[in-house]
Amino acid sequence: MMSEVVSNPNNSVSLTLPDGSQKIFPKGNTLVEVTKSMGKAVFDSAIAAELNGEAVDLSAELSTDARLNIITLHDKEAFGIIRRSCALILGQAVKELFPNAQRVEAGINDYGFYYDFFSSVPFTTADLVRIEQRMTQLVAHETPLLTERVEYDEAVSWFEAQNEPYKVHFLEQTGSHGQVTLWHHQDGVDIFPGPPVPNTRFLRNFKLLSVAGAYWQGDASKEQLQRIHVTAWATPRQLTGWLESRAVAEQRDHRKLGRDLDLFHFQDDAPGAVFWHPHGWTLFQRLIRYMRQRHDDAGYVEVNTPDVMDRSLWEISGHWENYRDNMFTTQTEDGRTLALKPMNCPGAVALFNHGIKSYRDLPIRMSEFGKVHRYEPSGSLHGLLRVRHFTQDDAHIFCTGQQVEAECRDILKLVLDIYRQFGFTDVAIKLSTRPEKRIGSDEEWDRLEQALESSLTAEALTWSINPGEGAFYGPKLEFVLRDAIGRDWQCGTLQVDMNLPARFDMRYVAEDGTMQRPVMLHRALFGSLERFTGILLEHYAGKLPAWLSPVQAVVMTISEPQTFYAQQIVAELRKRGIRCDCDLRNEKMGLKIREMTLARVPYMLIVGGKEAVQGRVTVRDRNGESIGTLLIGEALDLLASRCQIPSQPAKAR
Repeated sequence: MMSEVVSNPNNSVSLTLPDGSQKIFPKGNTLVEVTKSMGKAVFDSAIAAELNGEAVDLSAELSTDARLNIITLHDKEAFGIIRRSCALILGQAVKELFPNAQRVEAGINDYGFYYDFFSSVPFTTADLVRIEQRMTQLVAHETPLLTERVEYDEAVSWFEAQNEPYKVHFLEQTGSHGQVTLWHHQDGVDIFPGPPVPNTRFLRNFKLLSVAGAYWQGDASKEQLQRIHVTAWATPRQLTGWLESRAVAEQRDHRKLGRDLDLFHFQDDAPGAVFWHPHGWTLFQRLIRYMRQRHDDAGYVEVNTPDVMDRSLWEISGHWENYRDNMFTTQTEDGRTLALKPMNCPGAVALFNHGIKSYRDLPIRMSEFGKVHRYEPSGSLHGLLRVRHFTQDDAHIFCTGQQVEAECRDILKLVLDIYRQFGFTDVAIKLSTRPEKRIGSDEEWDRLEQALESSLTAEALTWSINPGEGAFYGPKLEFVLRDAIGRDWQCGTLQVDMNLPARFDMRYVAEDGTMQRPVMLHRALFGSLERFTGILLEHYAGKLPAWLSPVQAVVMTISEPQTFYAQQIVAELRKRGIRCDCDLRNEKMGLKIREMTLARVPYMLIVGGKEAVQGRVTVRDRNGESIGTLLIGEALDLLASRCQIPSQPAKAR
């Protein structure tokens, strides 16, 4: 039922609350008075408000009737306000301790924020301790944060006088020479969007995390800045919880595991490129072998396309116009411009266009483990999770319009089953729909979006909608995996493409003899195999499933006389296809077991004099569980069954 509008005198304003109720206040009152009228709990936790959907600080005066929403510490909108306000305090502390440092810009993220500074002398870990101590002192005084509207020229003059050229540059880049909103805390002045918290008492729950180099505007040709990372939260419990989760995540960090397990490394003379060690390459190839098997079972054909192709191909595809800055290119002596491929799609199109295709040939499902190359900014590189050269498990399906829904259903079943095989049972699906700028008619978009929705419904799946987040050439599905410690990873995608078939004039002979354009589906499951490997390592904390582990078993001797017997067992294990090593060192068994446990080897086979005489072996796993002393044949059968690559669809758990 619509709430009845309350009449109010000319010197009053009517505020409509989210529940539809209305309150009358005198004109000129601030939102502080409004929060006081709502009770102590609201007053104590209110940090900002929304008037007619616009975020304002609590010092805002009431002038007209409006819809009001009070933002408290308990609202998700509070995090951004708290983090920007904390960035103001960080900037103030840095300027007090390092007067020659220049503030550049801050960025908000899911756990806090970062702030970039230019400093001729890099900040040290000891400097971070001093900065955090000064910030703690500043917020402890429970002083107000204020905003002020000033003329553009006045703001520029103030920052020029304070030797803040980056702030002046920011003002110049805004393109507006009207009024500017400045944030104030004591002598600290900065520029941020939206409102600050009213008082520093809301800013106690923060911690400085690290400092690292970052190029200005992500451009390696520009000056290097000092980026300070900070976590900031609304309550002490949130801060403590995040720090504990971070400690767990650090132990699972794939870069640490990569070193500990001798899987891979990176080096400065090949930035963003992986050097795979034997054990890491074994893991990588297991992933490819598994996916090849699933593709074969699902009716895909594997192809391979060139790494280097002429500029003309990328101009037709649109990559040259829209992605040129992220491509690696070279000029040859004969005047041609060639590019390392950033994506596999144009190569798949070239394969489809080679020769005449009939409706009888469709659908054509092409898979490719293609190496792609993208120039990612140096500051964004992050182990296996963000590299410049990586392998995609791409698949491109070419089908008729009538086949789209059935193909999407098959892809959904395949994708979700494979994720289950890897232990990811909590998968969120997001449907990204038509953006404002797009190609194709509304009728085509209706048909393709409906095909994706129908395939989701037919598989009894739940999904959320990302309105307007589809590609300009078609809608898409995104698959977000939740790992063992609750982090979300966006991995797989399924995209419907109307762009490339038109750009490359793709056609097939329809049943009536006419030439028709196929629909192109782009499907990636791992996305980047390098990134998925990093996610797997962190998800399992290095304890990969036995079928994926680079070394699946180690045979260990108690003393030297069992050497020959141990070598016989290793030979039999390898005949069964089990990847195994032999530890014949003259060391205590406890030390050997501990080392193999730290190496995350799934199974340890222990042989002593008694086992050698009886033709047995004692088997234990990396979790410390004793499987028992088994006859050699029993042990071989057990390990062969537990270490084989999955071949059947996973059962939902």
